[in-house]
This record gives sequence, C-alpha cells and structure tokens, in this order.
Amino acid sequence: MLSSQNRSLIRFLSIYLISTLMLFALASWLFYSFTKQHLLDQQKDILLYEASHIKSQLRELHQSHSNRLIYPVAEQIESAIYDLDKRYIFGTLDERVELHSMDDIDKIYAIVDIEPHYLGAAYLLVVKNIDLEPITNLENKTLIFMLIATIFFAVLGYFLGGLFIAPMRESIERMNYFIQDATHELNTPISTILTNIEMIESMDKNLKNTQELKRIEIASKTLSRIYDDLAYLNLNHNYHRHIESIEIGLMVEERIEYFRVLAKAKELKIKLDIEPNIVLDIDKNDALRVCDNLISNAIKYNKVGGQLYIQVTQNTLVVEDSGVGINERDLGFILERFRRANKSEGGFGIGLNIVNHVVRNYGFDLQISSQQNQGTKVVIRW
Repeated sequence: MLSSQNRSLIRFLSIYLISTLMLFALASWLFYSFTKQHLLDQQKDILLYEASHIKSQLRELHQSHSNRLIYPVAEQIESAIYDLDKRYIFGTLDERVELHSMDDIDKIYAIVDIEPHYLGAAYLLVVKNIDLEPITNLENKTLIFMLIATIFFAVLGYFLGGLFIAPMRESIERMNYFIQDATHELNTPISTILTNIEMIESMDKNLKNTQELKRIEIASKTLSRIYDDLAYLNLNHNYHRHIESIEIGLMVEERIEYFRVLAKAKELKIKLDIEPNIVLDIDKNDALRVCDNLISNAIKYNKVGGQLYIQVTQNTLVVEDSGVGINERDLGFILERFRRANKSEGGFGIGLNIVNHVVRNYGFDLQISSQQNQGTKVVIRW
C-alpha cells in the first residue's frame, strides 16, 4: 500500500473512530449518570423507609411515661433530631452535623419533618454510607462496554476504510498496468532510435552538430531515461543486486556527458566539484538511477541560462540547481510515487521516489531543501 493510501486510510479511521467513540462516550456517560442516580435514589428510598421506622419509634418514646428514654438505633444508619431552629438535640452521629452543611460525598442524607414535634424535635436527619458495590459494578460494565465497542468499531472502520480507498487502489493498479505495458512497448523503438542516431553521427560528422539531430537525440535520451525508470519501477525495487565497488565521481562525470545535450539546450552552466577516488559498494543500476534522476531533474526544472552544481566528497553527493524550486507545502510529499510539485514539466513523478528507495535500501541519508524560484538542493550522505 502506498503512503498516500496509508494516509487516506489513517485519516478516514481517525475521523470515523474519534467521532464514533465521542458519541458512544457521551451516550455511555449519560447512561452511567442516569443509572448511578437511579441506584442512589433506590438507596435513598431505603433510607427514607428506615427514617419512617425511626419516626414511629420516636412517637412511641414521646408517648412513653418511663423515666428513661432509649433513643432508637438502626443498623448501618445514623440519625439525629433537631428543633425548629435546626439546632442539634440528640442523635447517634459521631459529630453534630448542621442541617445546612451536609457535603460528604460518601454518605446519603435524608431529612424528615416530624409532625407533631415528638420530644420537641421538628426534624429527623438520617445518614447512611453509600453502598459502592453496585456503582463499582456499573463502572466496570460501562468500561467493558466501551472497550468492546472500540474494538468492534475499529474492525468495522478498517473494513469500511478498505472500501473507502478501493477506488484509489484500483486507479493506482490501472496506472501500474499502464506503466508495465508502456515500458514493454517503448523498449524496441527507443533502442532503435538511439542506435540509428549513433550510426548517423559516425557516418557523417557534419550531421553530428545539426539542430535537428540534437533535438532527436534529446528526445530519445529523455525517453530512454523514462524507460529505465519504468523498467526499474516494474521490478518494484526487488531484484538481484550485484554489489561492486564503483567510483561515484567517474559515474557522475559519465552521466553529465550523457545529459550534456539536454543541458546545452537550456544553456546551463555546469560546475563540478568532484573529489577523486570516492568509492561506494553499490549495485551499478542503483547508482545509475540515483545519478540520472537527480541530474535530469536538475536540468528539467532549471531556468534557461541557470546553473547546475554537483559535488562529490568523501561522505556526500550534492546536486544543486537554480531552477523553479519546490514550495514548502509539497516538500513533505515530493518523495511519494506519482507526486510532482511542478505540473508544467513532463514525467510520471517517480524519479525522486526511486532515489528515496535506493537511499533507504543502502542506509544512506537523503535531504532535500528548496525555495521557490531560487532552486533546489539534494544531498545524499553515506
């Protein structure tokens, strides 16, 4: 799957999952809040029932003529009675709780009016610790539900994402088939044209410098480079590599000569700064693809009368031009297959993608810096 397809799938899944999970999180929170309040209301109803029982016991005490009154006690429930001014009279609470300051979140409070005022009490306060077990069970069930929902919608989203990018995948597959067919058809005519140009030049030296023949040579070499890239791409960068010691400086000079006709057509000033005896262990075809794509891009996207600077040092290959440049928005995507920052020039947008694959395959480092209308600089470090 191409990086553009990955990005599209990731964006789709991100939007889908975030929006879906937000809705489910909201629904789960509402369900949890409603159910929790229902559980608390049930516990409060039980507390009010106990309060009515204590109230009846207070009525019995009020009617009693005994010299000793025993305040009613209920299991797991604390209570206290208050006068009309809400002042504490008596109770089983460890501390005297003011009726207007009941803020303990771990307890349930209920206030019951006492009519008539038994034992001089106008209010009965009953308190009970909240039973956390059903609430904890509710929390666990809600979390498990959210986890299952997340897994389910992630799987569903991945399936829907596949359907979402299917048209893109089909378009890319059709383009790849077209490239394969075009590559097959281009091989024979390109080879024939280049061979005949060489024969004409060798037979008649006067024809060598004619503008017509130069134009044919430029077009043929452009087609030849495209053919080489397409053939390389058809192998998907997977083929038997014959690693050998190659002097990069000599290869750069050879490829400059190969592209010199194209450079002259744009009146480019070529400056080479090549250290001798810089040897890399690399497959020759990989090295050619890197040199050809960087040099041809520097020529193609250069200005008429511009400059082309190539440097080879012990650790780097630098190709710099004074051309149209690449805007900052496209720099992050320029290495992707079929992406071209400048639509005014031809090509399939595969050159830098091939360079990037070669660089990554050998563990090199690729850096591209560019400014619009000022030029582009490509640096490969090994």
